Amino acid sequence: MPSLSQTQKLLQTAKLSPQQIQMIKLIEVPTVELEERIQQEIQENPALEEGKEEIEESYEQDEQQDEMQIDDNMDYEEYLEGDDIPDYKLQSNNRSRDDKHEDIPFSVGVSFHEHLEEQLTHLTEQEIKIAKYVIGNIDEDGYLKRKEDAMVDDIAFQTGEEVNEEDIQNVIKKVQQLDPPGVCARTLQECLSIQLHQKKNTDSIHLAIIIIDKYYELFIKKHYEKIMMRLNITEEQFRDVLSEISRLNPKPGNAWGTVLEKNMQEIIPDFYLEETNGKLELSLNNVNIPELRISKGYKEMFEDYSKNKKANKSMKEAVSFVKQKLDSARWFIEALKQRNNTMMMVMNEIIKKQYDFFMTGDETQLKPMILKDISDRTGLDISTVSRVSNSKYIQTSFGIYQLKYFFSEAMKTDEGEDVSSREIKKIMKDLIECEDKRHPITDEKIMELLKEKKYVIARRTVAKYREMLGIPVARLRKEI
Repeated sequence: MPSLSQTQKLLQTAKLSPQQIQMIKLIEVPTVELEERIQQEIQENPALEEGKEEIEESYEQDEQQDEMQIDDNMDYEEYLEGDDIPDYKLQSNNRSRDDKHEDIPFSVGVSFHEHLEEQLTHLTEQEIKIAKYVIGNIDEDGYLKRKEDAMVDDIAFQTGEEVNEEDIQNVIKKVQQLDPPGVCARTLQECLSIQLHQKKNTDSIHLAIIIIDKYYELFIKKHYEKIMMRLNITEEQFRDVLSEISRLNPKPGNAWGTVLEKNMQEIIPDFYLEETNGKLELSLNNVNIPELRISKGYKEMFEDYSKNKKANKSMKEAVSFVKQKLDSARWFIEALKQRNNTMMMVMNEIIKKQYDFFMTGDETQLKPMILKDISDRTGLDISTVSRVSNSKYIQTSFGIYQLKYFFSEAMKTDEGEDVSSREIKKIMKDLIECEDKRHPITDEKIMELLKEKKYVIARRTVAKYREMLGIPVARLRKEI
């Protein structure tokens, strides 16, 4: 039987203070969400209020009131353990946007599915029940992914309606006639065909329908010569057909944007960078961010409670509550200041590293830069630099850029000089934009052209960068 023994170990551990936790979580919050986060804190903490702090005051408890004293440096997990813990001690104000919270209701207009259901005015009562179920299975792109046989059983179970696949197929055809055109298709081919059949019949539309319905595989593989030979049409006729097809919407659901979706498309920059007399001036976007101060009333309340020599259990809890709220307010204000200082420190170092780009707007001037480079320059942890860079934007005279845009891996020229992978991508993009669309350049050819410019990279790297740019292979870039 193994013997039992006790050993004593000395371990050094680091615990984050509440202020550090606040700061870390606030760094993650972009400017567009910061005002809401501040208002939430003001509502939850009566010791925090809007306004400029006129006189910086400190508050301390009477050292002789040992029974009432709470150590700022104590382990909060231990502090919260014990009997008769007030409810307020079990609540945290240090929430992040990743934590669970109640959604705030607001009006965003009619949804995509509601828009479809509003058009079901010409169907029978049974067809409307089936149509609503079908619409409920349409995804955000406007496609119906569920099979008819699976829907038969579901409709019978949920609505009590006895239907067959033919009933569902008939309703699907009627839903496919709703707005937006192409909705409720099962495949991209069907989506394009639905849209073409709803257009006014012209020679180009008639040819486009034949191509999509009968020669779809040849079309997506861009075997245009074969299609023209089989249909016996000229290049000019085929160009008109391509023009008609290119105007179709491959994702009809996306055409119906809610008010919320449209608002989300607006980008609010976190930084502003202006060039004045050859100098770059950086500033934080704090236009809608209010100044904060600690409530004078709560400070006085704490002082009154602390001076009470005959404190009972109820009074001790009141003192603890008031002090917690004052500490929380003080931590939040300080965390905001640290957030701003940290963000400015990181952004200033990014500007120094990418100075040539910020002065010219030329992408080829971007230098290789990774998170560790900025971490070394600022003395901040890599995770902190990552938090600052994530979901943040800067407005320059050349446009608005996401901070992650300025980070890229390093490549070497044949002379051993480090260059940014973004610079190579920009050159690749320019080469492809200037290519003869009748004979697009292959990845092999791009590799050779880059080599001529002294950028030595493998063909598989060319393919990787091309895919990252969202550019298809040469065969699919071919045009007539």
